[in-house]
Amino acid sequence: MSGSDSEFDSLLPPLKLDRRGFIATSVAAGFSLATGQAVAQTAIKTDARGLTAGKIEIPAGDGKIPAYRAAPEGKKNLPTLLVISEIFGVHEYIQDVCRRLAHAGYLAIAPELFARQGDPSKYTEIAKLRAEVVDRVPDAQVLSDLDATAAWAKEHGGAADKLGILGFCWGGRITWLYAAHNPGLKAGAAWYGQLGGTPSELKPKSVLDLVEQLKAPVLGAYGGKDAGIPLEDVDKMRIALAKGPAAAKASRIDVYPDAPHAFHADYRPSFRKTEAEQAWTRMLDWFAEKGLK
Repeated sequence: MSGSDSEFDSLLPPLKLDRRGFIATSVAAGFSLATGQAVAQTAIKTDARGLTAGKIEIPAGDGKIPAYRAAPEGKKNLPTLLVISEIFGVHEYIQDVCRRLAHAGYLAIAPELFARQGDPSKYTEIAKLRAEVVDRVPDAQVLSDLDATAAWAKEHGGAADKLGILGFCWGGRITWLYAAHNPGLKAGAAWYGQLGGTPSELKPKSVLDLVEQLKAPVLGAYGGKDAGIPLEDVDKMRIALAKGPAAAKASRIDVYPDAPHAFHADYRPSFRKTEAEQAWTRMLDWFAEKGLK
């Protein structure tokens, strides 16, 4: 189920693992403090009845990545979805997303991809969280950890030939990257992930730079009033996809004109119920159309 692409991998810096080991040893309880006050009246709470759900550990060569898993109880050979968090890590919102997907018939796994650099749940300021944790995470490390998560899924109830990925914000960008990395991927869904950006040692390629290497189609969900992702980049991406390989041509980007950034984050003031529900339905239809169900 896992895989890599030699051409893409050659563009990444050598993977240097943190000698301090894993700083985050478990996924968060509750909502991440850095998100501010959760909006209780809109935060969705999905019951775990009928599911196998909870914290797990993913072997990753140099240690174990904490993760959250949810799946229909007693079922095997399930389509698998890797769930990639925002910068806030695998807190209650991401765990709830996994439970929603499990009720839809998926094995959903959210690995804590910041585990070596820090524990996002311990931060109260977004600026410090970015500087001390998020901005220190190499793309190569993330892709390797996702391969390890996919391999774990295959050994724990996941169908070997039905792998998908979705991610939010920071995780939206990672979704595009993984679709250019793993030839065994069926499809992806990127929720307002960064498309452009200046290359760096840890992030050598932007999403726009990797269109020609896409191996699986991606559905993008972007907000027309997102202050952080220019619509100019969305337009560039659409043009690039139309000129790209088969997986790129099969991709699609939906723009929700009145939606801001993080419009699916039901625990934040940015939540837009109508757009979030429409995009969620489109995502489930997308995964079904691409052979995950």
